[in-house]
Amino acid sequence: MPQIVVENLTKTFRVAERDPGIGGALRGLVRRRHRAVAALGGVSFCLEPGELVGYIGPNGAGKSTTVKVLAGILVPDGGRCEVLGRVPWKERIAHVAQIGVVFGQRTQLWWDLPVVESFDLLRDIYRVPKADYARSRNELIALLALEPLLDVPVRQLSLGQRMRCDLAAALLHAPRLLFLDEPTIGLDAVSKLAVRDFIRTLNRERGVTVILTTHDMDDIEALCTRVIVIAGGKIASDGTLEALRARVTRERWLLVDLEDADATVTDPDAEVIRRDGHRIVLAFDPDRVATAVLIARLAARHAVRDLFVQNPPIEEIIARLYGGEEPARP
Repeated sequence: MPQIVVENLTKTFRVAERDPGIGGALRGLVRRRHRAVAALGGVSFCLEPGELVGYIGPNGAGKSTTVKVLAGILVPDGGRCEVLGRVPWKERIAHVAQIGVVFGQRTQLWWDLPVVESFDLLRDIYRVPKADYARSRNELIALLALEPLLDVPVRQLSLGQRMRCDLAAALLHAPRLLFLDEPTIGLDAVSKLAVRDFIRTLNRERGVTVILTTHDMDDIEALCTRVIVIAGGKIASDGTLEALRARVTRERWLLVDLEDADATVTDPDAEVIRRDGHRIVLAFDPDRVATAVLIARLAARHAVRDLFVQNPPIEEIIARLYGGEEPARP
């Protein structure tokens, strides 16, 4: 049975407008103008227990609006939304006891309190039994290496440290669902890897269902078995990363290091899209020419040091899906 059911979800916001300058401000006092912005225009999807889903799209596509509806923060204009058998905004107290939410640019910790005191306050808010709280807190402290941070006021934490503490705070009450909105935004490489490892462990070992919204495609490739793409308030794609690549383009890249940096490389079934000294990059369609055949042709004509095949970066695939354009080439 699905944990999340969303059918034809719609949400429109009224945005105030005014002309620039003092004159525009004065006219706005007398006659305020508004325009309607459709954040969600009939969004539908279902999530099964234990899925780890990437929910991605350009800025303003409706990602955060969807998460806020699922969390019970916003009320949609129309459509159906059930999370764990409940309508989130109608049964908020029961609903929030079963979910965790992390917004990368906001914190649910108290700014001037030590981290451990914020955790204790959240235990009281969620009414977690002391024994369950102690066990959950200690597990999270160990998994996220928070021991040195417990007595530090939140305002003195680095961004990476605060994000790890926010993840722990969202999970102290052992939710069945976790919504992560840009959890790695602004983090350094080490902090990103730590957060990714924790999310992976949480999903695989504890079976927590995770919805991840992010602009970092490395997060998506590293974590998600399913990707939902939203653009303009509508679902543009829903499936695996491999299916998304196949839908957008069949192109592969062959990277070849040649002995001769000045060698002229041509092939009727491939296009040279970049050259940097001894290295060339060729784009080809594997349905048109087999990879082994293309490699054999090149090796017969040129002295090859090294070579490997890769897919175009996922950022380019997503950019093409957003804009209907060919992926930008290096």
